Amino acid sequence: MPTSIITTDDLREFKMELLDDIKKLLTNQSKGKLKKYLKSSEVMDLLQVSPGTLQNLRINGTLPYTKVGGIIYYDTEEIQKVMEANRVQHGLNS
Repeated sequence: MPTSIITTDDLREFKMELLDDIKKLLTNQSKGKLKKYLKSSEVMDLLQVSPGTLQNLRINGTLPYTKVGGIIYYDTEEIQKVMEANRVQHGLNS
């Protein structure tokens, strides 16, 4: 089994490439660019809800979803619409 030696310069180069990739990801997120479709775990992280709550949102029709091959996907635009539709504003004078 051949071995290859990794030098300090190799590690430095890898570090710079990794930092560039992270910067690109952060820049895209700060511009509001989310993925078009999110998996359940990503939606739970985004909304800070439990698996049971997410299931209830699906069952009662609050959160639309698509199921492909046993994996449930959620459209980020639909999530945004649900959040805006359920927005509660307190303290506004009518």
